[in-house]
Amino acid sequence: MTEYISKLLAGVKAKNPAEPEFHQAVEEFLESVAIVMERHPEYRSANILERLIEPERIIIFRVPWMNDQGDIHVNRGMRVEYNSAIGPYKGGIRFHPSVTLGTLKFLGFEQTFKNALTTLPMGGGKGGSDFDPKGKSDNEIMRFCQSFMNELFRHIGPDTDVPAGDIGVGGREVGYMFGQYKRIKNEFTGVFTGKGINWGGSLIRPEATGFGAVYFVQEMLKTKGQGIEGKTFALSGFGNVAWGAALKINQLGGKVLTLSGPDGFIIDPDGVKGEKVDYLLKLRKSNKDAIEEYAKEFKVEFFPGKRPWGVKVDVAIPCATQNELNENDAKELVKNGLTCLGEAANMPTTLEGYKVFRDAGVLFAPGKAANAGGVATSGLEMSQNSMRLPWSAVEVDKRLHEIMVRIHNNCLQTAERFGTPGNYVNGANIAGFLKVADAMMDQGLV
Repeated sequence: MTEYISKLLAGVKAKNPAEPEFHQAVEEFLESVAIVMERHPEYRSANILERLIEPERIIIFRVPWMNDQGDIHVNRGMRVEYNSAIGPYKGGIRFHPSVTLGTLKFLGFEQTFKNALTTLPMGGGKGGSDFDPKGKSDNEIMRFCQSFMNELFRHIGPDTDVPAGDIGVGGREVGYMFGQYKRIKNEFTGVFTGKGINWGGSLIRPEATGFGAVYFVQEMLKTKGQGIEGKTFALSGFGNVAWGAALKINQLGGKVLTLSGPDGFIIDPDGVKGEKVDYLLKLRKSNKDAIEEYAKEFKVEFFPGKRPWGVKVDVAIPCATQNELNENDAKELVKNGLTCLGEAANMPTTLEGYKVFRDAGVLFAPGKAANAGGVATSGLEMSQNSMRLPWSAVEVDKRLHEIMVRIHNNCLQTAERFGTPGNYVNGANIAGFLKVADAMMDQGLV
């Protein structure tokens, strides 16, 4: 790491204390783009990195809501509008007790470059609240979402900032927020993605992040003359991302052995397929946030309090949350013969874990590339909303596949161009940076 990059990172940590996830995302990014700054001093002269790292706007507001017993509660709402150089801010809304400003800054920072990689005109943003939908009634969730939108509506719009779902925010929550936005603004616009299919949503959107990650893994394996068919997979999580990944893996002839939740993980030696994949939707809607129910339903082994990374598989696709796979997990996977890992969650691997995979020669795709299928399909939903014209599932899936192949090739070619062949992390970071940075340079002091 050069002196300039080291000094910049130290400044980020000093200016943004107690935000370790944000520090981690920035550090990984800076390590990759250091070589670009050496080759292209014009970026340094324009202080592009300093401008990129600082969000354009942060909005923080209170969200008062009433539970079914008539008690008033107050949560914090936030929206980080990170970068609009290539399009309106675009990124999900997360409802979870762990949500902090640092979490949303890391997610918005990653989203900026992920969106750039799709080549669609979308900037980066992220929002959320420390509200916990778990155990809440539909009416309580509706009241919270309406109160949340009573403030957020001022800052979003189809050409300004287009939110979507994320952890804790599915079709139900998007519906409640969109309905309140429509009521306040008196207009029906494509201000949200992940909408219901009968009121402006896109086919394939719920599956898209998982589908896209598998398409990316498929392209990685092709570079080694291999394919999905016959491969075994470890997935974490059991929400939309894991569900979509399991669907596509089965379609392409692979076998999913694991799923996980906050309570532990399961191993299904016969594979998560058929009605078992469908059961994940039922499990998600139960609002219990526990994978043990799957073990009881299908009589498979459940491992409480553990993660699935000790299971012997060919490919791992973490689908849950940030930093769920650490250095020891990585060593265990490598020892068991892992050949490929695609991050379907946002930054699920720690920096130390990534270095284990890199040093072992494991094919490794970072989340900003491998999990871009979700936001890519959101971009396609925005296009359909603008045209007032829905596409078939086949059409959307075809376009998604083409985008993921394009992202893969761009990452591979960019890594080669900057002297690190086969390094998808460098390729993704540099390719995303160049697109955003060049747009910022073209637009002047923004």
